[in-house]
Amino acid sequence: MAASDVKLVGAWVSPFVTRPRIALNLKAVEYEFLEEVIGTKSELLLKSNPVYKKIPVLLHRYRPICESLIILEYIDETWTSAPPSSLPTPMTAPLPAFGIFPNLGRIATSWGRDVEAIEQIKTAIEMLEKAFKDCSKGNDFFNGDQIGYLDIALGCHLGWLRALETMHGFKAMDEEKTPGLPGGRRGSWLMRL
Repeated sequence: MAASDVKLVGAWVSPFVTRPRIALNLKAVEYEFLEEVIGTKSELLLKSNPVYKKIPVLLHRYRPICESLIILEYIDETWTSAPPSSLPTPMTAPLPAFGIFPNLGRIATSWGRDVEAIEQIKTAIEMLEKAFKDCSKGNDFFNGDQIGYLDIALGCHLGWLRALETMHGFKAMDEEKTPGLPGGRRGSWLMRL
């Protein structure tokens, strides 16, 4: 499929845009990346996502698909012949752990002074560590030996988490409390994304 048939509207800095970029690259789908300028909304973005006016938007044969996790599902269902043949989701993963993501924004906007947000992230990371241990069965990914939705959904936020840890002097992941997640002893799964 030609890159002109698949376009991704987004900004490189957005972890939500990183999700479909990882999936498209894993599936070896050629695509054109249409960079949005932060703080502005292009005519294409407004036309493609008129309700929420947010990135990312995947355009496949000019049909828009919005919301990063929905885009992941679409990519997985559309390009089934490309490895990995599917991006499975472990059903035992604790969804409340996704409280990490809004709290990253709270920490950034408070310049690291939001102690409650930092504690909520630490609690969520510990829950993810337990889920990783239960789901991975000693392998590198939440789903065992194959990358899945949860690996991508979490992995795209880790750069921001590491940056905030460095900027504001707190540690959410370490070898003792989170040995399976990135930063821990076995945290190699992110490096494979």
